[in-house]
Amino acid sequence: MDKKQHELDVRYMRMAHIWAENSYCQRRKVGALIVKDKMIISDGYNGTPAGFENICEDEDGLTKPYVLHAEANAITKIARSNNNSDGATLYVTASPCIECAKLIVQAGIKRVIYSEKYRLTDGIDLLERAGVQVVHLPLETNE
Repeated sequence: MDKKQHELDVRYMRMAHIWAENSYCQRRKVGALIVKDKMIISDGYNGTPAGFENICEDEDGLTKPYVLHAEANAITKIARSNNNSDGATLYVTASPCIECAKLIVQAGIKRVIYSEKYRLTDGIDLLERAGVQVVHLPLETNE
């Protein structure tokens, strides 16, 4: 990877971390940006669907089953716009789960850059199997 692309990746990842601060979730705040042709075409953070209360966890501190992941929010926003994500890069603060990985593949996203590894790797495994370029860009690289 060339130096200029790496510098861009670091900047966009910083922005994804800032975007994660918009999440109302207490357990984990995740942010995502979708970039195409050096333009941010969508963004997302984890949270409840539009029109729901902004409370992600139940009284036991567990994440409610209807909370959307940051990647899903960013991808579904594109569906409501005139943009498309074919060939785009997704920057996300945590590695995608298997469900989000399926959406990423179907959305035509070709690169996924993430900073925090999740305990399960099935999402990353699926992306790699589908030919999506996956790059781990740890937090310390972003500072």
